[in-house]
Amino acid sequence: MAVIVTGGARGIGRATAQRLARLGASVAVGDLDADLAASVAAPFGDRVVAARLDVTDPASWREFMAEVSHLGPWDALINNAGIMPLGSLLKEPDELTRTIFDVNVFGAINGTKAVAPGMIDRGRGHIVNVASAVGRLAVANAASYSASKFAVVGFSEAMRAELAPAGIDVTVILPTVVQTELSAGVPAARGVKPVTAEDVAKVIELALRKPRAELWVPRWVQGPTKFTQALPRRVAGALDNLSDAGKVLSQADPVERQAYEERARRGT
Repeated sequence: MAVIVTGGARGIGRATAQRLARLGASVAVGDLDADLAASVAAPFGDRVVAARLDVTDPASWREFMAEVSHLGPWDALINNAGIMPLGSLLKEPDELTRTIFDVNVFGAINGTKAVAPGMIDRGRGHIVNVASAVGRLAVANAASYSASKFAVVGFSEAMRAELAPAGIDVTVILPTVVQTELSAGVPAARGVKPVTAEDVAKVIELALRKPRAELWVPRWVQGPTKFTQALPRRVAGALDNLSDAGKVLSQADPVERQAYEERARRGT
């Protein structure tokens, strides 16, 4: 299997690239930080390569695809690159709002446009889009992030219908709070244990082995969440207060998040 992983230098992307490589896959690791991405690829020899990739830029995608083409043709694309700056929308600079959508939404769109045509030509392939639980259940203090992940969910569902006749599967992954730099300072919701990047990587592997439309991490959260969403809003709100899930991003520690926020706001 030959796989592309975006945002592969850190967090979920790094764990996924390493896990798939350990299982014998050929992996192309794309990231803005080419040096850090190279450190992911180094232990695996020629079977794993790293190259600079700006997912927001179609020209960068073309350059990346040319650089890693010797590992293809591509069986799977993991659209993982994403950023999560937090804060009030009313205080959010316009440039930051655009950056969130450029990375989180257009990153997945650009990647699909770059890789799916080759899959269509061969009549098979799998696209995995890493969204978030807040792509189904929005929370305060992350309006743009939530909106971007709702967009990724909608994009995934539309592309699943569009690409299915060509033999291509599309899966959307919805993790809760993951213990990576992206979630620095974010407390766990009451009753929901934080998951690790490796936990998400395991679910991505599961999706590649047995394609599903939608997978949550942890997987047990999907049922209660969808049940709650089917309830009247007032009842659902009361249950949300019991779990504290809707307040976790508002309660993030700004001191602990400072380094990540500075990097995310630069789009890196």
